[in-house]
Amino acid sequence: MTRPRAEPGPSVIIVTYNSAPVLPGLLDSLSAGLDGIREFETIVVDNDSADASVEVALAHSIRPKVIRMGRNAGYAAAINAAARSVRPDANLLILNPDVRLLPGAGARLIDRLVDQSVGVAVPRILAEDGTTSWSLRREPSVITAWSETILGGRMAARIGMGEMIGDPAIYNQSGMIEWASGAILTIAARARRAVGDWDESFFLYMEEVDYMRRVRERGFSVAYVPEAQAIHFGGEYSENPRLSALLSANRISYHRRHHGPLSTAVFRLSIIVGEGVRAIRGAPGHRAAMLAALKPRRLLIEGASHRSAWDQNIDVKSCDKSVQSGSTMGSKRH
Repeated sequence: MTRPRAEPGPSVIIVTYNSAPVLPGLLDSLSAGLDGIREFETIVVDNDSADASVEVALAHSIRPKVIRMGRNAGYAAAINAAARSVRPDANLLILNPDVRLLPGAGARLIDRLVDQSVGVAVPRILAEDGTTSWSLRREPSVITAWSETILGGRMAARIGMGEMIGDPAIYNQSGMIEWASGAILTIAARARRAVGDWDESFFLYMEEVDYMRRVRERGFSVAYVPEAQAIHFGGEYSENPRLSALLSANRISYHRRHHGPLSTAVFRLSIIVGEGVRAIRGAPGHRAAMLAALKPRRLLIEGASHRSAWDQNIDVKSCDKSVQSGSTMGSKRH
């Protein structure tokens, strides 16, 4: 939709929800960010925004295709809707609207997908001040969960025991990882065919963990490309109690899918203890996260339509996981 097709190019997917303040900056960055790519198409998928997100997208000079979901369908559902609208042989570049691509970032990520063993490629993500964000992750486990509970997330990351990776040396070299923030990632067409849709039951949070695990299970790798760089203006999920509760519930649900009842109980206990201790310090999201871990997941999102339950009962500030003007919302992680 963006340029006449001369040869197959990547499909850029942007999920929006009340993203009018930040979307223009991302769209403005695409030209330089995709420098070196002869043609591409851009699709904005809107989760029933109450602001002018759709109008902003339609008015932009890049002329993206816009898909209106007609409801707050969730991050994974929006990605699936966009993916079904593009060629099956297209590589995907998925972006949060509060991302800004630096020159050549998209081309470097797409180039990494030439390796037939690579299913997903992710960039170095920078904070607004230009420092490297800790966007790389280890697979969640009882060990990582309890390390973060006892030591705190940043200390556990620094000593190599947490889910977050905090070793600067790892961020300075290309390599294979387990998963990374889903704020920006590329997906090879071959991985799309092998893995299938994103799991919409997560609605928001943990969907990228699940997807990248399935990528690895199909025999592909997740590649980190530090030469590709983007800025992400993500916020803290812990400031929003409802988002914190959803993240807590989804972490437990994800663990339960891949481990037995005893391991899941120990994992759940780590969240209860960790969030309970942090709740004493006053951060508004930690009490909600603790209470969500205490309740069976079905009390949060089952017994009715998953999306309907969250749309009606939880004011999800962002299904695009970005910081909006005047509202608090979660970044991909921490």
